[in-house]
Amino acid sequence: MSDRQLTPELLLSAYASGIFPMAEGRDSREVFWVDPRNRGILPLNGFHISRSLAKRLRRGDYRIALSTDLDAVLDGCADRDETWINGTIRDLTRALFDAGHAHTLEVWRDGRVIGGVYGITLGGAFFGESMFSRETDASKIALAWLVDHLNRTGFTLFDTQFITPHLVSLGAVEIPRATYRARLAHALSHPGSIKKFALETDPQAVVQRITQTS
Repeated sequence: MSDRQLTPELLLSAYASGIFPMAEGRDSREVFWVDPRNRGILPLNGFHISRSLAKRLRRGDYRIALSTDLDAVLDGCADRDETWINGTIRDLTRALFDAGHAHTLEVWRDGRVIGGVYGITLGGAFFGESMFSRETDASKIALAWLVDHLNRTGFTLFDTQFITPHLVSLGAVEIPRATYRARLAHALSHPGSIKKFALETDPQAVVQRITQTS
């Protein structure tokens, strides 16, 4: 599909029907739809915190922010040899961000974003798009904080699209397409609100809540 045919409204409709867009590379002008036979999800009550990650979370030598620097997160996510984030997807994400449907969870240290994740929200579903880390465990810290925040604000589905060894180590699983669509339908009919509460400021509270629900 060409960039001229895509609109933020069409993109939201696609997510609601269980498909998502990708591009062949950063310089590609075409976007294609993906509908995996098996879908990756990160159960919000099944996030795995290792001892080393819990220790790093409790250290608190970082700052967490919600949706304050989309460009920094997009730049970080696309800063690799191969990326599916082309100009069209970046522009659409910006439009959804301005409309309140795209969000970032950023990890800051010494005035710069060292890791983060971004995704699209619709109803009670968070569609995780990409994440990055410039320092050890920064993306894991972002995911832990995001899982805690989604739980606190009424979300029921964290869609990771695919799974990787990194995500599996944190509790991600694969489910069949039909199961995913049933969970998606439930999430869409039970809306969350990512700005219902402010982000937690106490790392110990985040670790404790996730440990209790896992």
